[in-house]
Amino acid sequence: MAGNLGDNVRKYRRVAGWSQEQLAEAAGLATSTVAKVERGGDVKIATLHLLARALDVTTSALFAASVPKPVRNEEGTRVHLIELRQAITPPIGLFNSTPTTEITTEILTGTRRRIEEAHASYHGDRYHSIALELPSILRSVQHPLEVSDDLQAEFIPVRISGLYLAGKYLTQVRQYDLAYHVLSEGIREARALDQRLLAATGVVGMCWLLLRQGRFDECERLASVTADAIEPQISKATPEHLAVWGELLQRIASAAVRNNKPDVARDARRLAVTAASAIDAEHTDYRTHWASFGPLTAAMKTVEDLSIIGDHRSVLRRVEDSPLGSIKAIRRLGKPTPNNWNRHRLDVAHAHAALGDHREAMDELIGIRRESPEWVKHQGMARDVMGDILHGRKRTLTSDMREMASYLHVTG
Repeated sequence: MAGNLGDNVRKYRRVAGWSQEQLAEAAGLATSTVAKVERGGDVKIATLHLLARALDVTTSALFAASVPKPVRNEEGTRVHLIELRQAITPPIGLFNSTPTTEITTEILTGTRRRIEEAHASYHGDRYHSIALELPSILRSVQHPLEVSDDLQAEFIPVRISGLYLAGKYLTQVRQYDLAYHVLSEGIREARALDQRLLAATGVVGMCWLLLRQGRFDECERLASVTADAIEPQISKATPEHLAVWGELLQRIASAAVRNNKPDVARDARRLAVTAASAIDAEHTDYRTHWASFGPLTAAMKTVEDLSIIGDHRSVLRRVEDSPLGSIKAIRRLGKPTPNNWNRHRLDVAHAHAALGDHREAMDELIGIRRESPEWVKHQGMARDVMGDILHGRKRTLTSDMREMASYLHVTG
């Protein structure tokens, strides 16, 4: 679509015959926010979703190509990840300068163990450790390598696991171009091996990357095509197969709800719940799928949908009425991955902040920071919640509010 974001919002508003004040009322926003968007000011994806819903268009319809603003601290990011960049994108010239490495059973076993340990670092909020370890892991599985025929079938899946791990980490820290590079390479290699489930695991990661970039239409299409291709016979499917299929369904729903397509989101969530019920517990196996998946994860993502559409009271009611509100149920089903669980807690914190219960919102933020201090620093939603607290607080800020705002780099 031609033009920029502000022009698109203005065009759809005029097609609807609305003033800025009328659009603001329909979207539940301040008139100044609509005016800011139409002037080309910075805007959150959540705000665009509210505008799209009011205008009865997809969120993607409001997007337009424009010149990006400079990334803050770009120099620091380049220096901080230079070793990882070197491992992923080595210089290419006329001659092959990469040393050939012989792969043995011992090296392969060690690499597999290091990947598993790096996954533990990722989910244990030790991002510094994984950033240090990843370059060495990726070099140990790079091409060209001397691999005996009997080890070839084992080596390639290990290599793909290393690439997917890098894609997961790089997406989390918003290094999207590098993430795309390693994820696409892993998916292509899994396809070449005709390992559909392994390739579909990479697609789950690719869809997460597309979601992070606001590419909702592409995410929904990719996840839908892949989910259809691997749809299992539920009564005979392995937990791994159900988990990958369920994760793809969740990507469909996540893209659709952000893109103002509630019917698509609802249908995908329903199927995801079916897959999760068939597993009947949180299932985690990073060799075969992207993260943990099961009844609790499916329930959390349903709560996330309510948070995205701004139904904050329903967020809190759904938590109370589901296994998410029962410690006994969580123990029986198995706790989800820290990243999924913390994202859920941010949804709860957001609901409390939006409803004016700043103390409950702060308790959630403090708990998340205590358990995952590095993870929370990379979450725009955590900053949004803290911003809501700062702007909505009528009384003097408490010391923990001031300290949290400083930690998340949020100014009042």
